Amino acid sequence: MKGWSDVKTKGAILWGLNEQWSVEEIELGDPVAGEVQLRMEAAGMCHSDHHLVTGATPMPSFPVMGGHEGAGVVTKIGPGVEDLEVGDHVVLSFIPACGKCPSCSAGHQNLCDLGAGLLSGLAISDGTYRIQARGENVIPMCLLGTFSPYMTVHQSSVVKIDKDIPFEVAALVGCGVPTGWGSATNIAEVKAGESVAIIGVGGVGMSALQGAVASGAREVFAIDPVAFKRDQAVKFGATHVFASVAEAIEPIMNLTQGRMADKTIITVGEMKGEYVDPALTLTSKAGRCVVTAMGNMGDMDVKLNLFLLSMLQKEVRGNVFGGCSARVEIPNLLALYKSGQLNLDDMITRTYSLEEVNDGYRDMLDGKNIRGVVRYTEADW
Repeated sequence: MKGWSDVKTKGAILWGLNEQWSVEEIELGDPVAGEVQLRMEAAGMCHSDHHLVTGATPMPSFPVMGGHEGAGVVTKIGPGVEDLEVGDHVVLSFIPACGKCPSCSAGHQNLCDLGAGLLSGLAISDGTYRIQARGENVIPMCLLGTFSPYMTVHQSSVVKIDKDIPFEVAALVGCGVPTGWGSATNIAEVKAGESVAIIGVGGVGMSALQGAVASGAREVFAIDPVAFKRDQAVKFGATHVFASVAEAIEPIMNLTQGRMADKTIITVGEMKGEYVDPALTLTSKAGRCVVTAMGNMGDMDVKLNLFLLSMLQKEVRGNVFGGCSARVEIPNLLALYKSGQLNLDDMITRTYSLEEVNDGYRDMLDGKNIRGVVRYTEADW
C-alpha cells in the first residue's frame, strides 16, 4: 500500500455507534506526494466528533479516528509539498482548500470541492488509507484524525502559523472559533449598533458572541440552559443572558422597543428543525437567522411560520466554517488573539490526556466545558 511504513502510535478510535472512544495502537502511513506528517501538540474536542458517536453524521463504515481540530509540528515532508518545512508550526483546517476548484476560485474556500470526500477516509493524494487499527483501515474524521499524537495529512488541510502561539490555543482556530466568529462577521454580517441573539454558547457560540462584540453590536443576548455558560458569556461580552428562547422573548422585545434582534445565530450542540421558528420569533423584520449548529443528516423536518417568514421579510442562512477562507482567517484570528482582541485562553475550560477523551466528552455533554482540549506530551510521542 502506498505511503505505508512501520510507524506505530496510538489514537482514539470509534468502532461502532454509541460506543466509547477506544485509545489503542494504530499504524500510520508515511506521507506521499502532497502530504506531510505531523507531531500533534493539541487537539480540540468539538461537538461534531460526538455526532459520529450518535450517528447524526453518518459514516460509510467503522472504525473511525476522531478529531478534526488540532495544532502541531511538521516532522516529515512528502514530494511536491510547497510552502511547508520540517519544524513548521501548523493548524489543521477541517475543510481542505485546493485553491483551484470553482468554489475556491470564487473566494469560498470553505466550500472547496475536496470537502465532498471528507467522510470517505480516502486520502486526497492517492485514494488510499493512511491509518490502520487491528489490521483494518481506519477513516479519519475530516481526513485528519487529530486524536492521535501523529498524523499524515494532505497539504491542503495545513495552515502554517507563528511559532509563538500556544498550541492549545492554535488548535481551536481549525474549526470552532472561525465557525462561530464567522457566523457573526461573515454570515450574519453583524453591523455596528445592531442587536444580536446567540442561542447556545459553547465553544462555537462563544466565538460567535466575540465576533458580534467585535463587529460593534449594541446588545448581545446569550441564551443557554446551563448557568455556567451564561456566566461565562458575560465575561466574553454578552449584555444580557437567558436560560431559554421562551424566557428571552419578552425581555428582548422590551430592550429593542419591539424590533427584536437584528441577527439571530443558532449555535446549539445539536440542531433540530423545531428550533428554527422560535429563533425566527427572536429575529426582527428583515432580520437574518443564521443556522450554524449541525443537525442529523437524515432530518428533513423544519418548523417555521411561512406566512411570517415572507410577510416580515426574514431570512434564514446556513453556515459552514463561518464562511471563512482558512488561509486568511486562521492567521487573522491568531493575530487578533496576540493583540488581545480575541479571548481564546478563557475558552479552554480544561485540558485532558488522550486517555481521558471520554471524560472530556462527558464534561461537554454535562455543560461543564466551553471547550476541552487534548494536550499531548513527551509521554505520547
